[in-house]
Amino acid sequence: MKRILVLGAGLVAKPLVDYLATSDGLALTVADIDASKAEALTLNHSNASALQLDVNDQSKVDDLVATHDLSVSLLPTPAHVNIARTCLRHAKHMATASYISPEMKDLGAEAEAAGLTFINECGVDPGLDHMSALRVIHGVEKNGGTVLSFRSYCGGLPAPEANTNPMGYKFSWAPKGVLTAATTPARYRSDGNVVEVAGDELFADPELVEFPGIGRFEGYPNRDALPYIEMYGLKDVETMFRGTLRNEGHCAACYHWVKSGMLDGAERTDLDTLTYKDLMRDIAGGAADPKQALVEMWGLTDDHPAIANLEWLAMFDETPVSLKCGSNLDILATRMAEKCAYADGERDMLLMRHEFVVRFDDAEKKLYSTLVAYGIPGGDSAMARTVSLPLAVATRMILEGSITARGVVVPMAPEMYDPILDELERMGIVFEEERG
Repeated sequence: MKRILVLGAGLVAKPLVDYLATSDGLALTVADIDASKAEALTLNHSNASALQLDVNDQSKVDDLVATHDLSVSLLPTPAHVNIARTCLRHAKHMATASYISPEMKDLGAEAEAAGLTFINECGVDPGLDHMSALRVIHGVEKNGGTVLSFRSYCGGLPAPEANTNPMGYKFSWAPKGVLTAATTPARYRSDGNVVEVAGDELFADPELVEFPGIGRFEGYPNRDALPYIEMYGLKDVETMFRGTLRNEGHCAACYHWVKSGMLDGAERTDLDTLTYKDLMRDIAGGAADPKQALVEMWGLTDDHPAIANLEWLAMFDETPVSLKCGSNLDILATRMAEKCAYADGERDMLLMRHEFVVRFDDAEKKLYSTLVAYGIPGGDSAMARTVSLPLAVATRMILEGSITARGVVVPMAPEMYDPILDELERMGIVFEEERG
């Protein structure tokens, strides 16, 4: 019996726990600072147990890691490296869906020397984006073709019938993570030229992306796409772009919010007396009527999304903010989480689309790989399934010995991504490939 420690019982954990707890030869311990969340995930599984854990209690973390064969970190990103170091001390494998940080990368040689696998970037984005793109890229190369252009888009959104608020957005993963990503600078290559986008300019010029049969969405740059040129082996690529999808109108609001400092992460010291309207007065330079001041400052009308959405969020109300500590970003994330939540029975939707221009001999062709996944009403969200099931499959494969790569690894080799994608297809997560 192999033992797995699952750290974190948040929004995306349930499909992973269900999958691993129903796999032969595996036993799980699910740990969270809120024991009730962990208990809810393990209730129906005889081979899974729950416990309360504060990950700042390093002695307890050490004890748990030492008594399990692999630790899955579904904790906030800053916690992953400490878990990895703890796994190194006790010679245990690790798995996470998050991007590889520089600090995590630095542990690669030590993990490899210890014969350990620390799999990262094995969720949806990053994760399924790598695996599905490389399946196409490697297929093109196998048939003598060359990829000239790669554009990729991904977004977690309400399903069309659940798109019922002015934001065009509801949270299927951590609100603070969503808003933090909305201020991260981006780079990409377009027709051979490098384009750099500052964090406060991400929403300035969204493009329109059509998903046949579903609708049209706004796409804006996502992080630094340039490393993927080497990672994907695309030495001849002229365009390399990765984008995030939102419903139309979302970017127009967020552009002004980011520009004005509403997503500032600096800790505030006045939350004990601050109201939402006070915050907006700060944003508007101290004006008594912040709404009108912002209309004038931004050169907008009352019904522009940047203003109308703030009003819908009740950000101009004299209601005390519901935080004891935090930043502007924390205040907005908390308010949006309250207002932009899924109602019982509503579905979310995960969209991913890769667009390739490839050359075979002297002819250029377009290829597409598209995923459309919906949440299960009353059950798991599409975001939870697409984030945690790839990680769950990879975890099982590591413990079975079918993933043999050691060190800090990403599922970019066919021997890793083919079995994961094949298993996901059996669970209804399917990429459809087509020619343009």
